[in-house]
Amino acid sequence: MYNLVMKDLKIGVNPWFFVLPLFTGALMLVPGWIYFLVPLYFCWITVPNIFGGFKSQNDLMFNMMMPVTKKDIVKARLTVIVILELMHLLIAMIFSIFTLRLYPNLTYYFFSPHLGFWGLCFIMLAIFNFVLLSMYYKTAYKYGAATTAAIIAAMLFAGVAQWVGIQSPWMHDIFYGPGVENTSLQLSILIIGIVIFIAFILASYRIAVKRFVKVELL
Repeated sequence: MYNLVMKDLKIGVNPWFFVLPLFTGALMLVPGWIYFLVPLYFCWITVPNIFGGFKSQNDLMFNMMMPVTKKDIVKARLTVIVILELMHLLIAMIFSIFTLRLYPNLTYYFFSPHLGFWGLCFIMLAIFNFVLLSMYYKTAYKYGAATTAAIIAAMLFAGVAQWVGIQSPWMHDIFYGPGVENTSLQLSILIIGIVIFIAFILASYRIAVKRFVKVELL
């Protein structure tokens, strides 16, 4: 499995996608922006292009010729996706620290990049991964419908979360009001988001393996 991951990172993934998080992360410096868009760039740009590259390289058939199991193939591909997602999130989080210091008195109409917001981002990507992998590994080849459905699911979550954050007094207090200064509350939301992210990874992995095993490739 380790060799499959390294093969994808060194050969399968264009080096540009390791640099892209720096550019998308820098968008966190835009004051009062819709910061949900920053991790969504991973969904819009990185995943479709990477999966398209794998398909054009006939990567699946190459993997099947190696002495690896289908379970290892799924695990390696999921690992690569998670590595890239964490790069996008961690770099964006670092930029957000500067954002909060540069604009301490800014009035936010959308979520400010506090810890609780990043918990929501982890949940958004958890949903994205679940939809993407569970659909993609029905064939392990056709990625268009899977990526489209996953992107729509992630965007729906972001839109609903932002709408609730503005409309609900309770959520508004957490993300705009006194709750913003409550470090323990914000940290709790972040931890919950990470736990959901991990749980969805495990669930999507199991579903993907179960479906991929049934796929006849030769």
